[in-house]
Amino acid sequence: MSVAAQPLANDHAHEEGHHEPTFIEKYIFSTDHKMIAKQYLITGLIMGVIGISMSMLMRLQLAWPNESFWIYEVLLGKFGEGGVMDPSIYLALSTIHGTIMVFYVLTAGLSGTFSNLLIPLQIGARDMASGFMNMISYWLFFISSIVIVSSFFVEAGPASAGWTVYPPLSALPQAIGGSGLGMTLWLVAITIFIASSLLGSLNYIVTVLNLRTEGMSMTRLPLTIWAFFVTAIIGVVSFPVLLAAGLLLLMDRSFGTSFFLSDIYIQGEVLSYQGGSPVLYEHLFWFLGHPEVYIVLLPALGITSEIIATNSRKPIFGYRAMIASILAIAFLSTVVWGHHMFVSGMNPFLGSVFTFTTLLIAIPSGVKAFNYITTLWKGNLQLNPAMLFSIGLVSTFVTGGLTGIILGDSTLDINVHDTYFVIAHFHLVMGISALYGLLAGVYHWFPKMFGRMMNKNLGYIHFWITAVGAYGIFFPMHFIGMAGLPRRYYKFTEFPYFDDLADTNILISVFAFITASAQLFFVYNFIHSIFYGKKAEQNPWKSNTLEWTTPVKHIHGNWPGEIPKVYRWPYDYSKMNKDETEYVIPGQDFVPQNVPIQENEEELNE
Repeated sequence: MSVAAQPLANDHAHEEGHHEPTFIEKYIFSTDHKMIAKQYLITGLIMGVIGISMSMLMRLQLAWPNESFWIYEVLLGKFGEGGVMDPSIYLALSTIHGTIMVFYVLTAGLSGTFSNLLIPLQIGARDMASGFMNMISYWLFFISSIVIVSSFFVEAGPASAGWTVYPPLSALPQAIGGSGLGMTLWLVAITIFIASSLLGSLNYIVTVLNLRTEGMSMTRLPLTIWAFFVTAIIGVVSFPVLLAAGLLLLMDRSFGTSFFLSDIYIQGEVLSYQGGSPVLYEHLFWFLGHPEVYIVLLPALGITSEIIATNSRKPIFGYRAMIASILAIAFLSTVVWGHHMFVSGMNPFLGSVFTFTTLLIAIPSGVKAFNYITTLWKGNLQLNPAMLFSIGLVSTFVTGGLTGIILGDSTLDINVHDTYFVIAHFHLVMGISALYGLLAGVYHWFPKMFGRMMNKNLGYIHFWITAVGAYGIFFPMHFIGMAGLPRRYYKFTEFPYFDDLADTNILISVFAFITASAQLFFVYNFIHSIFYGKKAEQNPWKSNTLEWTTPVKHIHGNWPGEIPKVYRWPYDYSKMNKDETEYVIPGQDFVPQNVPIQENEEELNE
């Protein structure tokens, strides 16, 4: 650990603190990790609004497929002429919605925001290892966001091959309209996104390993940092594989190669492609695609660990077991990708191997859920909005994980593969759980980011409508999925077998519109509180971690003087002295990490 070299860099940063940055230096091309975190958050929230709006258009179409709506014509142009949605744009909406929510909101918006904000603050560093690389990482993400949204404005429409962009549909520009320029823009956007992700991940890893303050051993790191650190490692291992798949797909599209294509016929014409395999693309995609679930989930779980311990006023239960579960999840997530491909003609023996590894990952996931529940048990619960969203995450993580047992079994998966059962599963366990983690993090660290408090009452309204609405949307989907309703169809009126499910689809859409509307409470609360919220105290949640020792007003370098030293782990809540007659610090039920071990206490977690 190279902490010995850090004071020189710290002194240098402090000496240059007199330079007053211009508006562009401070708010646009900033190298300050706190400002970059805000940039990631605001960009991610804007992309979230776009992604959710697309899902609302899809739900409108699914609920009332034979009706016309003026909003189609307004938002979709020629693809919504006469208020009727064109079938091709439905698949495009599905494709871009999935891409935006998985990569641009839940990966960059969540991990980019809180890794940037918390890693330097919680490990006791002045900034990231490379502020310039951090800035480049954000701007590549921003450019990628512009490219993916701009694909809606090309003549033939955006990519239309599902968010997984399987060939041959994605590999043949002449296949459908969305396989043309829109598909190329998708590949360009994802390539730029992966470059951004890799730069950010390498920065996070180096910062955690090399810039921890004195006394901050790996076993004194908050679980948030462990989650961000391991997430970055998973990203560095798996994202280059998707990059390779994307580049090979681009070569098939533009240079006549046959990596993923063989024996293709279009309208009776035999194309010249030979020797490739679309299943090869599936292997490459899902080698990133399944670790991506945990790239999204682990930061949310790390945030939840911090918030539940803080608001239970208890030490987190099983700190070392939680670290072990994070590491186990990271390893197992890279050896389970085949469960997405049980229906691809996979050898049954290989299918049984992937079934085994998939079911094995339930063990570390169960450890985390058990430890959260045990931490909450008999705690002095502070049910603020951040805590409610954290508890909500535990709920959706468990309920979504239970259906994963069904989908992880090759024999059972075949019956519900590519139905709404799959949609319900991954939206609960990945989408809603990760969004809850993002929202919990915003409510909890908003005072640290903006120096003001969010409105608690609006937060309560936001949570309860969202929590009820999320189950109202995805719980019924399990049943229509088990009834065989396939995903990605833009209407089901041609199939009399599904007529009895029409009312359920309407119910799901009504819940979707109510839940989406509830997000307006959050958007208003967020924007209003930035400017008019109650001014925050230095440590409003009475938390132990180092970020709450920094001034409320941000400075580039985080601490005005020396960086505080660390003497203990971050979860000394409600800790009593040896006699158990009083708290370690009388009258105070928390002991910050920078407080030395007292004579009248025993050190925990060592």
